[in-house]
Amino acid sequence: MDGSIDALSAVQMNKNVEGLDASAKYILKQKEFLSVILHLAVPEYEDYTQEEIMGFIEGSTISVGETELSNHQTNTVVSGENTEFKILNEKVSYFDILFKAVNPILSDQSEIAVNLHINIEPQLNYKPGYPIEKRGIYYLAREMSSQLGVVTEHTDYGQLEKCYSIWICRDNVPEKERDSVSVYEFVNTRNTGDVYPKKDTYDLMSMIIIRLGKIGAEKNPLVRFLNSFFFPGQDTLKVVSEYIDFSNNEALKEEVGKMRSIGASIYNDGLKKGWSDGEDKLGKLISYLFKIGKPDEAEQAANDKKKRQELYEKYNIK
Repeated sequence: MDGSIDALSAVQMNKNVEGLDASAKYILKQKEFLSVILHLAVPEYEDYTQEEIMGFIEGSTISVGETELSNHQTNTVVSGENTEFKILNEKVSYFDILFKAVNPILSDQSEIAVNLHINIEPQLNYKPGYPIEKRGIYYLAREMSSQLGVVTEHTDYGQLEKCYSIWICRDNVPEKERDSVSVYEFVNTRNTGDVYPKKDTYDLMSMIIIRLGKIGAEKNPLVRFLNSFFFPGQDTLKVVSEYIDFSNNEALKEEVGKMRSIGASIYNDGLKKGWSDGEDKLGKLISYLFKIGKPDEAEQAANDKKKRQELYEKYNIK
């Protein structure tokens, strides 16, 4: 069975969800979790093992809502204090997860380590009222500019390192787009004359958008792994164990287990809500809505009888 964090207001599971959120934040900081995403999403790491990728990640730079980034600050080392980045008269923005990892391809060609700057953004609503792509590009631009601090006539732009912004979209994803991944890159598209630009001089920004869903029927292994994490249920630990070796991190295994049990509890309480209202098919509707990643509609079904009837018809629940 699949559960979802967004069922809170429908099933009044505040305490359980706090536990789920705490486990999630712990897991998001772990190299084991991050290495799976890098291996399956970032080309620079596709030929490396999980253990090797974990070695590339600079653990001291991993920040979840904690490291400040600003146009007026040099970030050669991310200290992990605040993932907020801001300038005067601008809305404050936050990176959800931010860290650096060695770029094994360029570092092999150099005597010094070259890093990738990686931002991971779990996004609950795929359609928040603006294109996710535009927000991702904005984040990339800020991530890039933050590397240099205050720009002067002596600024060395050659120090700039490649940035990734990876967006994991969970809810409100159209059915036909679920279980999909899109990659956006800065590329050289046209040259006139005898010129052959080197890719590493301009290949500095890449955005990846991952759309979750089709739980249990995923074709993309990255989506399958992330589904198990963002829709925690009975099979969470089983699926995650296919991607992560817990032999050296029993604490991580324990937290994944907590997510599984809490997620299932939230889901089951949602079903009980339907049954307690004397409508067996409400339980069926809530079950289906969790399965297709529509917890917002599950909440509406539980609390609004008129909306409930609309959803019965919409999804042909009898």
